[in-house]
Amino acid sequence: MTDRTTPFDADAAAMAARVQSAFERVQRERMTGLPFVNETLRVELVGLHRWRGLWLGVLITPWFMNLMLLPGDGGGGNDDPPPARWPAVQTGDYARFAFPAGVLSFLAGHEGEAGDYLACSLFSPMFEFADHEAARQTAEACLAALFEPTASATPADAPEEGVAAPAVVSKRDFLGGRWHSPTAATPSSER
Repeated sequence: MTDRTTPFDADAAAMAARVQSAFERVQRERMTGLPFVNETLRVELVGLHRWRGLWLGVLITPWFMNLMLLPGDGGGGNDDPPPARWPAVQTGDYARFAFPAGVLSFLAGHEGEAGDYLACSLFSPMFEFADHEAARQTAEACLAALFEPTASATPADAPEEGVAAPAVVSKRDFLGGRWHSPTAATPSSER
């Protein structure tokens, strides 16, 4: 079970504010005037909620939209799968996580007051979005799709002997609604 936050979750609000502030600073200091920035968009962390002891949401910026995993308290509810461990990765390394839709790779990064994060790119650049509301609706749809099980993905965290591991899902397939892949992922201890 995924513990979705409410607008009144103070921890989620504080985490979202830190991440948004860090990437608003990036926008002001490093992105101003660059040709791949969609000036009609703003920085927003959409749908931030607890997932297996970590924080999960979609970060919209005028230059990218990424699934974001952020360190959490490691706790989870009784119905949750075991908590996901924050991987021992350095900036630029990848970590894989299994979701009902399949296994996705996340790139490790660090940004100011946001601290460490893992990002899975969904869109870049962002010119296909006419306005911020369209980007926000897409972010919400991507989060929802992440938790839709597929025929090729198994719900278990660790595949049992003789059972296929969750399928590796490419970004293109994920965004196009194609949830299966011809090859299965190798089990990862970081799921």
